[in-house]
Amino acid sequence: MARPKRPYDIVLFGATGFTGGLTAEYLARAIPPKASWALAGRNTAKLEDVRARLGVLWSELPLLQADVSDPASLRELAESTRVLVTTVGPYVKYGEPLVAACAEAGTDYLDLTGEPEFVNRCYTRYHERAVETGARLVHSCGFDSIPYDLGAYFTVLHLPEGVPLRVRGFVRASAMISGGTYESAITFFARVRANRAAHRQRAEAEPRLTDRRARAVGGRLHHDSDAKAWAVPLPTIDGPVVGRSARALERYGPDFSYSHYAAVHRLPTLLGGATALAGIAAAAQIPLTRRWLLRRVPAGTGPSPARRARSWFTVRFVGEGGGRRVITEVSGGDPGYDETAKMLSESALCLAFDDVPPTAGQVTTATAMGDALIERLTKDGITFTVLDEPPTGPPSRRSRGGEL
Repeated sequence: MARPKRPYDIVLFGATGFTGGLTAEYLARAIPPKASWALAGRNTAKLEDVRARLGVLWSELPLLQADVSDPASLRELAESTRVLVTTVGPYVKYGEPLVAACAEAGTDYLDLTGEPEFVNRCYTRYHERAVETGARLVHSCGFDSIPYDLGAYFTVLHLPEGVPLRVRGFVRASAMISGGTYESAITFFARVRANRAAHRQRAEAEPRLTDRRARAVGGRLHHDSDAKAWAVPLPTIDGPVVGRSARALERYGPDFSYSHYAAVHRLPTLLGGATALAGIAAAAQIPLTRRWLLRRVPAGTGPSPARRARSWFTVRFVGEGGGRRVITEVSGGDPGYDETAKMLSESALCLAFDDVPPTAGQVTTATAMGDALIERLTKDGITFTVLDEPPTGPPSRRSRGGEL
């Protein structure tokens, strides 16, 4: 579908938040000189403060006023740009009107959500309209869920075609959780029934595969020799995202499964973390204690540059199929803020300017951008590496840690 001409290539909504500000700073450094972009939000004075941080080169950067409670302002915002990026969460509270506006306007939409209820609800309500208008609705374009989605895709490319494939992912990280991620997690715990209902509605609406299988499977707690750690099943949005990419792309083979784990080296750490998580989940069910939990990590706040500089993440993937076995790894710096801002920004730049597959509707990063986004991220320090691959068999494709 031909893309309409718009005043802006990219608009960032929510630039006055902590992660939004980092995203604005990244875009200011990375966007092509002739591109047109703008910042958007409800508070013009705060937007002016963000613009001032970007330096004299962007002193005339347009500032657009819009509010999630004003559908007309969101409609005007969506119609002004080719790609609309939002960091305003929790998305289950604030995100849906913007998705609706983008689906109607044929505007590409990107966010950072890790909220399954929101993603499933948006699929059932806006996927078909987005297909009609040509809009690409791409959720989870940060640490949720790019390292896992693109990492599994990268691993599949090193395995034979046309055979059943099994991939396991093991994540490790050292970082402070973001205020937005924390609030989204508490909201998730408090909305168990709503999450189940949204999942069921999507399952009823989504077409079923008839000639192949692709799924995320839960896995079990065990000590894993490949991860060299305890493997703890993670019931996050990341596994289902990988499964959706596998459903959409034939390259994942006739029977694909993905299991998603946290890699924990010490058993006491595992037990302590599980106990704390169970306590938080229980407390989130009660309004009074839920409000207390939300005050512990205020939204819009984040760690200092020095603390972020010490943060890191790695995700190790073990892929098997057709008699071959490969181990790959995706790694980077601070996952909750710096690398998330990078992933979100590069996703926007990729959709706006790169030659990517023709897609529409609610799609994943692997489906919508795939190789082009991996290439962008490796050029700016997020590594996709082959750690172990048998020397026999068909030639494979390698990226940083090899070349893509």
